Amino acid sequence: MTTAGGSGAGLPYWRLSAYYFSYFAFVGAFSPYFTLYLKALDFSATEIAVLMSLMQVMRVLAPNLWGWLAEHLGVRLPIVRLSALMSVAGFAVFFFTESFSGIFAGMALMSFFWAAALPLVESLTFAHLATAAHRYGSIRAWGSVGFIAAVVGLGALLDLLPIRAVLWGTTAVLGAILVCSLLLPEAARAATRGAGASLREVLGRSEVKALLGACFLMSAAHGAFYVFFSILLVDHGYGKAAVGALWALGVVSEIIVFMFMPRLMRRVPLRAILLFAFCCAVVRFVLTGWGAASVAVVAAAQVLHGVTFGAYHAAAIAAINRWFSGRLQARGQALYGSLSFGAGGMLGGLVSGLGWETIGPAWTFTLGSVFALAGLLWLKLGWRPGLGDEVAGARA
Repeated sequence: MTTAGGSGAGLPYWRLSAYYFSYFAFVGAFSPYFTLYLKALDFSATEIAVLMSLMQVMRVLAPNLWGWLAEHLGVRLPIVRLSALMSVAGFAVFFFTESFSGIFAGMALMSFFWAAALPLVESLTFAHLATAAHRYGSIRAWGSVGFIAAVVGLGALLDLLPIRAVLWGTTAVLGAILVCSLLLPEAARAATRGAGASLREVLGRSEVKALLGACFLMSAAHGAFYVFFSILLVDHGYGKAAVGALWALGVVSEIIVFMFMPRLMRRVPLRAILLFAFCCAVVRFVLTGWGAASVAVVAAAQVLHGVTFGAYHAAAIAAINRWFSGRLQARGQALYGSLSFGAGGMLGGLVSGLGWETIGPAWTFTLGSVFALAGLLWLKLGWRPGLGDEVAGARA
């Protein structure tokens, strides 16, 4: 099936888009509302941070293990499908326990398998796109649509239903991920320029180290946001529907940015896009932490999500796809995910859990801005202009 967003007659645009839709619908159902469910069980801020950081711990461990397995077995889809099935099994644990240890076990099981899928699907998507990698954003944008559908729909329902309803809504979305994984087609592993380079050689390049380090810090900067943003808003008197709307506003901004990214990446170097995104992140988290009482300020901060995630992620993943080519592609995507969303997210989540009960919400979010500033400096100094910095459309 083809579409205007595709690169050729063989692109399974809608099957890939449906997977992204359901995958990020899970994020939209889980991230904003599961923390509220944990708070309703009377867990402390530190306990909530530890439980939610398990998702990031597994994003450190699982992608590299599964990426290595996919590379050596020469398969991706069987692992993606197994991860979907076992994610449902892990999440089912939450229906049978409300203890910290029980939820910890369920979270660990679900997270270990859930974290396996996305790097492999990203690799699969770029393999289908071939030379049209700059069109990735038009497919990934459907993930943002799925997030909005879940966060708005479930938020409205939770104003009417008990918070435990988040378990049923999230389970339904995990089931959709499983169905979509069964519909995904495999793609040939085409050799690309630089396919003969070793992993050590690629990692030895200064611009690669700078990007991975900066990505680690960008995810750390988002730690307080992903763990405590919903709790921050509810503590300031926002209803759950309003919480969902503000989450959705950020993702609407993300969708708009994703739609413009193909043209932007053909004209603007990836390094410049990333530096701008880090600047916006510095501003965003200060606004969120100190302006939570103002709907206008929070809304303005959420609009910046289009840059701090949308533009940032599209540019970063395009650079990773370029540098880790051929047989290294799955490993590169796994490394990017584990170092940034995994290790960086884990650090940011744990630090925010400790900060929430010691220095307070405003300063906890300010620490996010400090992480973003550190990432900005690392990227600027480590990735010199013109070093692997051609526009993304240069080879298309």
